Amino acid sequence: MGGMTCRAGCGACCIAPSLSSPIPGMPGGKPAGIRCVNLTADNLCGIYGRVDRPAVCGALKASKEMCGDSFGEAYERLASLELATRPD
Repeated sequence: MGGMTCRAGCGACCIAPSLSSPIPGMPGGKPAGIRCVNLTADNLCGIYGRVDRPAVCGALKASKEMCGDSFGEAYERLASLELATRPD
């Protein structure tokens, strides 16, 4: 997948997927489709750069294949990946 710069104010990756890792303010992780409590009103990560930010968040890199050209495309693609990788 080709890398790209994250779209400021998108936040789809902080809403669509589930996260099993504890997150500040969400000790049990984050369910799919639920907005992370650390996502600011302008859809930026409120804990970016902090040591308690989950490793999975830091490892996720924006790509054209994942993010598309808009929040809507990114959300749809991430939601589809969530469904495809959900344990039975």
